[in-house]
Amino acid sequence: MGVAIRTAGEADRELVIGLLDAAFQDDPVSGWVFPGEEHRRTRHPALMAAFTDIVLADGRIDLTEDGTACALWLSVPAQEHGPDHGHADDEDPARLRAEVDPDNERVEQIARLTSGIHPSGRAHEYLWMIAVDPGHQGRGLGTALIASVLDRCDQDGLPAYLEASNARSRKLYERLGFELKDRPLDLPDGPRMWPMWREPRG
Repeated sequence: MGVAIRTAGEADRELVIGLLDAAFQDDPVSGWVFPGEEHRRTRHPALMAAFTDIVLADGRIDLTEDGTACALWLSVPAQEHGPDHGHADDEDPARLRAEVDPDNERVEQIARLTSGIHPSGRAHEYLWMIAVDPGHQGRGLGTALIASVLDRCDQDGLPAYLEASNARSRKLYERLGFELKDRPLDLPDGPRMWPMWREPRG
């Protein structure tokens, strides 16, 4: 696709947070976590900052050279799972809530629910989040970011995993070879998420 991609570093932190915030402000799951529009506008960036810091420390952020799209990846060993490499009863979701929005139980709830469905037992690449600046969507940037990692997965014989947070992104992931794993996750009184798994291609 001719999209130049580099690995983001600490100097790119604010850029990545801004991309994630802009791309997910209107996402159904973000709307469920932060149901009030004004509350979402003010607190959502803090959640994106927490996610960015976790992946900067423990994973890899791929960034298009022009700074208009990014993808957050974690390499998950066979014996671990989830964003915090732990289980749903670990303290990380509570710490996340305390850091981001202490009075909002849904910040903790979404972390526990997604950790609870995350596959374990096989090493895999986990696409935690992908964001394209709203003004640059529909140009293949997200596909290019994902495909570059999937090519490496195929070479290394590694599967990949993600949770689709809306029907549009689910279709993109299906085109890239991801399939629904087990069953969708219906958030309490909220939208549906689709855990998706991709076996490596020979």
